Amino acid sequence: MMWVPLLACLTAGIVSVPKCQRGPGALLGAVRLLAAVPGLCQRPENRCATSNAVTCTKCLALGPECGWCAQEDFMADSTQKGRCDTVFNLLKRGCQSDFVESPTVHVTIPRDQETNTQVTPGRVSVQLRPGSEASFILKVRPLEKYPVDLYYLVDVSASMHNNIEKLNSVGFALSKKMENISLDFRLGFGSYVDKTVSPYISIHPGRIHNQCSDYNLDCMPPHGYIHVLSLTDNIAEFRNAVNKQKISGNIDTPEGGFDAMLQAAVCQSHIGWRKEAKRLLLVMTDQTSHLALDSKLAGIVIPHDGNCHLKDNVYIKATSMEHPSLGQLSEKLIDNNINVIFAVQGSQFHWYKDLLPLLPGTVARQIESQAANLNDLVVEAYQKLISEVKIQVDNQIQDLNFNITAICPDGSKKTGMEGCKNVGYNEEVLFNVSVTVKGCDTSGGRSYAILKPIGFNETTTINVQKSCACQNGNNTKPKRVWTDETFPDGKQPHCSDSSCSYSRETFPSEECRQHQDQPICSGQGDCIEGKCFCYKNKLGRVYGKYCQMDDFSCPYHQGNLCSGNGECEAGKCKCFADWEGDRCECSLQSAKQCLNSKGQICSGRGNCVCGKCECTDPRSFGRLCEFCPACNKACEENWNCVQCHHSNNASQAKLDQCKTSCAYLLHYVDQTSECFSGRSYFRVFSIIFIVTFLIGLLVVLIIRQIILQGNSNKVKSSADYRVSASKKIPLTRKRLAAPALQRGMKPKLQPLKPEEEKDPSFSHFFDTSHVYNKEKNFGNTLLLPWA
Repeated sequence: MMWVPLLACLTAGIVSVPKCQRGPGALLGAVRLLAAVPGLCQRPENRCATSNAVTCTKCLALGPECGWCAQEDFMADSTQKGRCDTVFNLLKRGCQSDFVESPTVHVTIPRDQETNTQVTPGRVSVQLRPGSEASFILKVRPLEKYPVDLYYLVDVSASMHNNIEKLNSVGFALSKKMENISLDFRLGFGSYVDKTVSPYISIHPGRIHNQCSDYNLDCMPPHGYIHVLSLTDNIAEFRNAVNKQKISGNIDTPEGGFDAMLQAAVCQSHIGWRKEAKRLLLVMTDQTSHLALDSKLAGIVIPHDGNCHLKDNVYIKATSMEHPSLGQLSEKLIDNNINVIFAVQGSQFHWYKDLLPLLPGTVARQIESQAANLNDLVVEAYQKLISEVKIQVDNQIQDLNFNITAICPDGSKKTGMEGCKNVGYNEEVLFNVSVTVKGCDTSGGRSYAILKPIGFNETTTINVQKSCACQNGNNTKPKRVWTDETFPDGKQPHCSDSSCSYSRETFPSEECRQHQDQPICSGQGDCIEGKCFCYKNKLGRVYGKYCQMDDFSCPYHQGNLCSGNGECEAGKCKCFADWEGDRCECSLQSAKQCLNSKGQICSGRGNCVCGKCECTDPRSFGRLCEFCPACNKACEENWNCVQCHHSNNASQAKLDQCKTSCAYLLHYVDQTSECFSGRSYFRVFSIIFIVTFLIGLLVVLIIRQIILQGNSNKVKSSADYRVSASKKIPLTRKRLAAPALQRGMKPKLQPLKPEEEKDPSFSHFFDTSHVYNKEKNFGNTLLLPWA
């Protein structure tokens, strides 16, 4: 019998071939079809029926084709396999359409609330279920003569001197050129250099206020960023502000441009950015910019928080916060609809050009000598920015996928991030936006996403409702079993496991919704006469006006609800005494594990969470946050108070003052010698010097004694070769020349001269003890009596 459907499938395949093609070719096609029969003739698997889903929520999460039958007597027939199946199969199996749970996809666009002029629609509502997809068209149309705000952010280091002078003539000429593009044009001005700490600037007393002293120039003090002039249409005021601008200086080559850019983007009220205007930020420089982590060279380790920190138009966090990262800067520029124009002079132009893919909505142009092309540069860059239309998704929602395709005016199609180029004024770019939801959380719910064309001040907000909950029920058995609550007419409805005697009538369901987008009675009860009656649940109690609360949905820890150390109320753990945490998993006694030897919790630099320190000071680390190389030395800062507490000769008045002004150190003072006052330095140095001198002197004496002892031993060893003084040695009449003896030659005896023989000092016998004394009397001749 298994061949019957196989032959039917094969016959259908042959019949489907046109008559003109039947023949040997058709037979060959049938053979090929037969080889593919196992895949072609096999029915697709019904994942709805084979999943064994026991709840409506799990059933709907399987896919958009699945449905749930909430009819009470649907499972009365023992042949029924389950309540989850395709909608077609549920209706075929006898489930009434009113009891079939299968939310559909809806896209709603409120046309009557449209306020956007460039990006439409402004709001879209989408209802989705797992696996489903919704699509709509988004239109973007750049308008002609749109208001423009242009803010000059200028590097005022010494090398930019000529370019700053050129700015004096820019305002009027540029405003004339911009009249062809915008009827409402405003200018602003700000300056930047670098962080005002070493090694970025010279901190020599002679240069701290004038970094250009080596060049015989009068410079203003260095600064991170100064907002000079808010956006204005008064060209004379702009030129006056530029004329007063002085140059400054620093040491290293990179500048603090990204610090200044972020402040110019987020400090909207200071700069004066208009909501309805196209916002341009022109950055003029001739050097690269510092990136995040560069400031660690100066000991600055706190990451930038991305907020505005202007006080009296001066950036006050330049010496305490790091430079922003490229990702952080890009985010703030897009959030505030800022388009950036990098106007770069010199060889660093390519450095900024390489950054463009990381900073959407930016262009880079090269400045000619003395900024001769600055006016044309601004107009050209603006036209390029306004002719590019790109879109991105902000506030990305988990489990939601966006597929965006741009349809350009010339008919070409591009991905959403690539967008369209060379778009003229009043030309529409269409974006086909498809939204898909992959899954649901336990309660479904509503969230929103924002579609933002880059550089435009208008957006589209998408409200997404994920349909995961069921209206009629969620259990395999009928949910018409209520808790013991009083019925509106004072009677109790008599309910069993399968039916209730009280008639179910239709009443306005809106009174039983906590919010308009929430299910009736939160999906956990029935609405009767405008009141929610909550279902019983074997896990615990369901209660609340809209059945929105229960005592069993709190978080578990190690298999226990609220860790066994608390009670569940309205979905949150209420901990017993001596316990804390969202799961009541932390004992208050564990705080002792966070104490250091001085009794401080996490060394005063963190919080104790479940017996573990979480350091709040980003400069500290260690189990107790005890290590902080960049922190100030507490020993040096508090030395006066330490001396005050340990002074033995202080007066009573001074001790009383000490207890008042240094009371905070009273419990943390240890006996230690690791810190020295200024008065102790000389005494310590003197002691070390004297000890070193005495040790050196002793070593010299010992060496001298060893040398003397060695010489004495040599003298004693030569005594055996001396001739006794009392011994008489016969003297010959010959002599030996001393030079020959001194040269180590063999002694050669010579006869005495006649005058030497007459010398009475020579005799046949003489005392040998005088031999060496006589040597000096005979010059270079030495007489050897034994020769």
